[in-house]
Amino acid sequence: MEHVQRAFCTTRRAAELLGVSLRTAQLWSESGVLEAWKTEGGHRRISLESVKRLLADPKVISQTESMPPASVPVRDDADRPFSILVVEDEATLCLVYELTLSRWPMQPQVMTAYDGYEALLRVGLNRPDMLVTDLRMPGMNGFQMLRTLRKLHELSDMKIVVVSGLSPDEIEDGGGIPEGIQVLPKPIPFDQLQEIAERVAASRHSPKIKVK
Repeated sequence: MEHVQRAFCTTRRAAELLGVSLRTAQLWSESGVLEAWKTEGGHRRISLESVKRLLADPKVISQTESMPPASVPVRDDADRPFSILVVEDEATLCLVYELTLSRWPMQPQVMTAYDGYEALLRVGLNRPDMLVTDLRMPGMNGFQMLRTLRKLHELSDMKIVVVSGLSPDEIEDGGGIPEGIQVLPKPIPFDQLQEIAERVAASRHSPKIKVK
């Protein structure tokens, strides 16, 4: 019994071990990044083995080291930099995204992830204002990631845009795209993406307006 007790912990304890907020630990457990289950009483329990795997992940280490201490208040949306997370497994395209988006008038903070798993990590640590993703990727692909994100109520209003070279039939064969997510074709339509980003940025000052 003692061995079993040490095999899991509470969500709060997982957050403390990982050095992240309770909300981040909850998102990771709900999205499957952390292995979790609920007791008969409805309490969530986290696998310590999955916590150890994240602690050894350099992506998590680099992100948490750059995060402000928990005692520092989070700035209002209007004060923090507008941020975009690009999920794309081709390094060359990631660089093109970074160079192009960083020159937009709003000067967004551009983050990148190479698959759906890394994207979920980054969303938990630093939720972006907008997420742009490909669909075909190794590991957790875009289809799986989008289905996971749309299950999370906390992220229901995050703007997501798919940029893919797949045909409508190929997208349907992959399981389809959740409702409300815009799909744009490759080559990357930067002008359209900029227009969308500008609307999302403007909506931060009018949070009741839902960006389409």
